[in-house]
Amino acid sequence: MADPSSYRPRPGEIPDSPGVYRFRDEHRRVIYVGKAKSLRQRLANYFQDLANLHPRTRSMVTTAASVEWTVVSTEVEALQLEYSWIKEYDPRFNVKYRDDKSYPYLAVTMNEQFPRVQVMRGHKKKGVRYFGPYTHAWAIRDTVDLLLRVFPVRTCSAGVFKNAARTGRPCLLGYIGKCSAPCVGRISPDDHWDLADEFCDFMAGRTGTYLRRLERQMAEAAEDMEYERAARLRDDIGALKKAMEKSAVVLADATDADLIAVAEDELEAAVQIFHVRGGRVRGQRGWVTDKVEDITTGALVEHALQQLYGEERGDAVPKEVLVPALPDPVEPVQQWLTDRRGSGVSLRIPQRGDKKALMETVQRNAQQALVLHKTKRASDLTTRSRALEEIAEALGLDSAPLRIECYDISHLQGDDVVASMVVFEDGLARKSEYRRFQIKGFEGQDDVRSMHEVITRRFRRYLAEKERTGEWADGDDVLDGEPLKDEDGRPKRFAYPPQLVVVDGGQPQVAAAQRALDELGIDDIAVCGLAKRLEEVWLPREDDPVVLPRTSEGLYLLQRVRDEAHRFAITYQRAKRAKRFRSSPLDDVPGLGQTRKQALIKHFGSVKKLRSATIDQICEVPGIGRKTAETVAVALARAIPAAPAVNTATGEIMEDDDGAPGTTEDALGEPVPAGTPDERRGQER
Repeated sequence: MADPSSYRPRPGEIPDSPGVYRFRDEHRRVIYVGKAKSLRQRLANYFQDLANLHPRTRSMVTTAASVEWTVVSTEVEALQLEYSWIKEYDPRFNVKYRDDKSYPYLAVTMNEQFPRVQVMRGHKKKGVRYFGPYTHAWAIRDTVDLLLRVFPVRTCSAGVFKNAARTGRPCLLGYIGKCSAPCVGRISPDDHWDLADEFCDFMAGRTGTYLRRLERQMAEAAEDMEYERAARLRDDIGALKKAMEKSAVVLADATDADLIAVAEDELEAAVQIFHVRGGRVRGQRGWVTDKVEDITTGALVEHALQQLYGEERGDAVPKEVLVPALPDPVEPVQQWLTDRRGSGVSLRIPQRGDKKALMETVQRNAQQALVLHKTKRASDLTTRSRALEEIAEALGLDSAPLRIECYDISHLQGDDVVASMVVFEDGLARKSEYRRFQIKGFEGQDDVRSMHEVITRRFRRYLAEKERTGEWADGDDVLDGEPLKDEDGRPKRFAYPPQLVVVDGGQPQVAAAQRALDELGIDDIAVCGLAKRLEEVWLPREDDPVVLPRTSEGLYLLQRVRDEAHRFAITYQRAKRAKRFRSSPLDDVPGLGQTRKQALIKHFGSVKKLRSATIDQICEVPGIGRKTAETVAVALARAIPAAPAVNTATGEIMEDDDGAPGTTEDALGEPVPAGTPDERRGQER
């Protein structure tokens, strides 16, 4: 490990101008490439106290043995040179997007005498027009098969073409009218080239011209009583419309745009791109990358733009690029895209309308791609075994932790405090063993105290279960008032101890969990915590965290366990809150079922009006006797007024007729929580 001060440039050596810099290791290999508006200011950030650097940056500067730079005139030149060097040197500490598959394109070889339509993968070739990428090759073939009725362009290979020209007989497509048969001279090279050009125009989104022309020719053929020709043109129009329907209209203004979305966590990022041409989605692709450097979402977008358009020119760069976050600064990147297109390119974040809705769809695809990537990684047996071994080695365990339990606390500003326990056995989730807790020992928000209570309750049960053989269910582990049960209907037990307890949090949560185990006299279960900010692993009674390598399978497993515990906890917390919000004063009336409650609300319109009604008026409701009416009146009189109602659209407090704040109620007399769903979600833990 090198000391950065040993190769730090002298003061005044670094120019205060735009440029690109390279860090090299002791073997002269380039390990990182970066660009800067001011090389002096940027490089000074690397040569500071190592404790102040991000862990990934600290790893890079201690691996490096030298730094060098190249001065350029503008930030746009710096962007271009950075892309070239990353492509040339493939530095290990730079973010590099790699396709998780080889995407097929619909290609038209306009650089040949007789252009050919075919499926192509890999690097793009000069003189070939590409459309896509598509998710599956069969989607391309289906589209081409429909379009060959109208644009009978050559699709055969060079060998088949030469053999047909030698024998003077076209292939089957030539006989059935899906190829114009240039191999036997049925069409001239110039006419066939024009036909291929029209095919490209249609694929590029200029569809209206050809549909109108065919409709006009069909009408003329019908007027001339050439009914067979009119029927053939009708079928051609149907084929074109069917091909167009395969990519539905998503943007009504026939926009040419690329939409880029990013889903990320602390270790990885997934990028999804939708290619929209003529308002229709013409292609989709995605990448997943390791976050080997301390990087923002805007910087991830910038790297994605470099990867996507670094080799493109002209119309391959669309007029509009929609992103979730803008690079900083955005002007050089926008100018770079404009230079590559040859005309103006708009790089922006969609704010409203169809484009924002489509961006949300792309974002969901990116999130699913990231989850799928992690799931595939976790499902491999060899990978799981290596992950468990790495965890055991990093935490100093005697053996691999075959059973891991993870705990998380969830609440909404101190209300509805709950906890979750998830179980992973052999590196896979054991959902039948999941448990949920309500925090009962105190009121308010205290994650450390809540963690101590949950660990104590869980392992007190474990100790009790060791001493007795009977079944138990005292109601602590409940869902809607019912104990969670096994598949055979028996209440579940905490009968099996884990080898490792993981808590979501840092030193305080780990100390609370260890203190709970010590108080119970349990000393054969390891404890650790995973802090979310830097993915550091904390151990009890240790001042410094354990930092697992970013490529560690053990870290991926711990992260997945922690995220699953968080998901399970917040789902339970939301369910409890929703149930509380759905409560009504009528729920406390003994003997009043759902049918008669609905009849009361339907008759009076709201709980407020029912509360002000007399007993005789309540008796007018079908099915409500005088005794029940008296019970309802007493229950409503004792009910505590709910919180002030809030207009969720304007934020204003709504008042009753007498000027006092009232309760917002739905059709069943159930109070509605204040604030918008997004506001409530942002307050959750």
